[in-house]
Amino acid sequence: MSQSSHGIGGLSYDAKKRPWPAEFNVFLALVILVAAFELIGRVFLGDSFLFNTRENVSGLFNEQRLQIIILQVSIVGIIAIGVTQVIICGGIDLSSGSIVGATAMIAMSFAQVATVNGNPNPKAMFIDYGLTDLPVIVPLLVAIGCGLIAGLINGLLIAYTRIPPFIATLGMMVTARGIAKWWSKGQPISFPTDSFAAIGKGLMPVVIFISLAILFQLILTYTKYGKHCYAIGSNEDAARMSGIKIANHKVLVYAIAGILASLAAVVLSSKNLTAQAGMGVMYELDAIAMAVIGGVSLSGGRGSIIGTVIGSLIFGVIISGFTFLRLDAYYQEMVKGVIIVGAVVLDQWRQRRRAIGA
Repeated sequence: MSQSSHGIGGLSYDAKKRPWPAEFNVFLALVILVAAFELIGRVFLGDSFLFNTRENVSGLFNEQRLQIIILQVSIVGIIAIGVTQVIICGGIDLSSGSIVGATAMIAMSFAQVATVNGNPNPKAMFIDYGLTDLPVIVPLLVAIGCGLIAGLINGLLIAYTRIPPFIATLGMMVTARGIAKWWSKGQPISFPTDSFAAIGKGLMPVVIFISLAILFQLILTYTKYGKHCYAIGSNEDAARMSGIKIANHKVLVYAIAGILASLAAVVLSSKNLTAQAGMGVMYELDAIAMAVIGGVSLSGGRGSIIGTVIGSLIFGVIISGFTFLRLDAYYQEMVKGVIIVGAVVLDQWRQRRRAIGA
């Protein structure tokens, strides 16, 4: 046995050099970012980003800011959970933001009340058909159906016509946005039932986001579905040779991504108490960036939901930090662009390091 392969106590040097999990590195980046905003705030503003500095408010941390951070990213985070699975499987999804817009319009039209302040609801689309004051399960099922159809179309096009995922989902992005504008001729749809409005009330978006993240982390880690995702993303030809039904699995992955985008639409429209055709614009890019920042490889085969959740928190900290520093909103858009490009560059750097290490 060579000395290079064994160490003290039978432990190999290779084992001792095993790198930290990618999620740990992302979490470390989050901590550094928070510390940077804290330091800048203390030095230049005389205020704290993370801790409570108001004497009339009890508590060590600035709970209001922490709640705002997680609320800002929870809806896009739901989309990012689906996008993460698509990317791990070696694909991409540019349609999720438009699916949000179309689903929000359609689902809200089935969640409207018949009367507002004792008068007929002027914005109720289906009041003449008696489709108002419906149980909350109806708009929920309508929303899931919309996302499922969009996801199935994406998956079927990619799996059976061999259209590149970029083109197939780009087509769905344009089509779904057109449906969102056509559905009510560009007019917003408002006045939902109390049960529908409760879905996005308070911290419910956060609860839904975290619950879905835990669920799909477990699914990716412990089920055959998750193993197939990683296998296809790592080497599609080898996965096919091992008996995995590649086409069927891709359809399933895109269908799940579509459903998660539709659930995000329900939470968003419920939170805002209205649906507009412009909802969800650029959400797909934010979701992709969250996933890549969280360690998901654009080449497929690597990543986790945990990493994506941490990546979403990095997004939220940046937005909240810029607001804390009183910087104009357009700087946030500039930084988002830099983050998206930087995340891709970081992913390519990680790929080259792994290739050299191999």
